[in-house]
Amino acid sequence: MPTTVTSKGQVTIPKPVRTHLGIKPGSAVEFELGKDGRVILKTAAKAPRSVFARLRGSAGRGMTTDQIMALTRGE
Repeated sequence: MPTTVTSKGQVTIPKPVRTHLGIKPGSAVEFELGKDGRVILKTAAKAPRSVFARLRGSAGRGMTTDQIMALTRGE
């Protein structure tokens, strides 16, 4: 499955490869260099959500500032 590199260094990943790896628009991928000179393409592990992203929407009405701060500290 040959593909062409653009002047910006971009390539189109062929559809069968995207389907096999589950790559969709916005997916992160990694390139790994093998000892034998091969380049391995794999889907990147998703970054863990930040503590703030995990808590978004969990501080309801009626909570004090101290209670909210305890949530952000994981207490």
